[in-house]
Amino acid sequence: MTRVVLAPDSFKGTITAADAAVALARGWASVDQAAEFVHRPMADGGEGTVAAFEAAVAGSVRIPVTVDGPAGVPVDTFWLLLPPTADAPLGTAVVDLGSTSGIELLDELRPWDADTSGFGQAIAAALDHGVSRLVLGIGSSASTDGGTGMLTALGARFLDTDGAAIARGARGLASLMTVDLSALRPAPDVRVLTDVTNPLTGPRGAAAVFGPQKGLLAEIDRVRVDAGLVGLAALLGLDATLPGTGAAGGTGGALVVWGGVLAPGAAEVAELIGLAEAIADADVVITGEGSYDGQSGDGKVPSFLASLAVDAGARAVLAAGRISPDADTSLFAASVSLTDLAGSAAAALAEPARWLRAAGSALARAAR
Repeated sequence: MTRVVLAPDSFKGTITAADAAVALARGWASVDQAAEFVHRPMADGGEGTVAAFEAAVAGSVRIPVTVDGPAGVPVDTFWLLLPPTADAPLGTAVVDLGSTSGIELLDELRPWDADTSGFGQAIAAALDHGVSRLVLGIGSSASTDGGTGMLTALGARFLDTDGAAIARGARGLASLMTVDLSALRPAPDVRVLTDVTNPLTGPRGAAAVFGPQKGLLAEIDRVRVDAGLVGLAALLGLDATLPGTGAAGGTGGALVVWGGVLAPGAAEVAELIGLAEAIADADVVITGEGSYDGQSGDGKVPSFLASLAVDAGARAVLAAGRISPDADTSLFAASVSLTDLAGSAAAALAEPARWLRAAGSALARAAR
């Protein structure tokens, strides 16, 4: 009997990690009827992080909140309250940037005006409720505002030469002259889950690497925003070369200034859901995500899962919506692209569960 651990990330905007795991299991079982399945849907600080905590922690409660979304309109969302523990007697709040200031909340990209205000407002709501600890997932951001929107919602002021508040989003960075943190709310124990290790500025920084995903398509625009982030770091006294400070358009750096500790999201979630124990006696580990590319080896779920599997003596296999030509799949015993199976990206996106079942079948045959 084959013991199969299913630990995919969500396929962004198309199917949740939990549903992806179910589809993969059904596909595998069509080839290997005797297989035993263990479901451990994963996340790395981006989309699906709150769902992973909610599924893993008994007694967790959704707390509704309405915030200013990245499109400049209200967004009804929630943060997650985890029960009290010995080291967090008032409970822990899990707040997800993706559901408050995330790119999936936009109908069209707003590279200059989207900001992280909503994320900060949700954090403030959790603080008002009274918690001992914050766990913050900062993947899937819509903006490159350096976290200024978030810090503003927590009491900071970002001012121009006239002492007026700068514009929201990346647009305001060019006119930033003064930062006032005197009214910034004190931080509790803050754990920041991120899926990248990029610095705030430079050729691997927030604007250069992730700016195009948020709509900064012209190099001159990315250079302009990078210059604004350099100035912001100087005013905040932040070392812009620190790994992870470029996460979420610079929100990682802003949270470091606030007192947060950056942590690899995949490892944190894995510890919570007991993934290492589940994999210890597994024969095969199936993981995946929407797009497996050159960045996927840098803290993302699939590469992390592959390393765990190798350490446990299990075979790791990969199902991804697409596999980029520059992606290194050498850690996996087999890999399959939903786009290749479906014949096009559009077909794969339209019916992700169908093609994940097909991927599960293909991986089971390949792993024989």
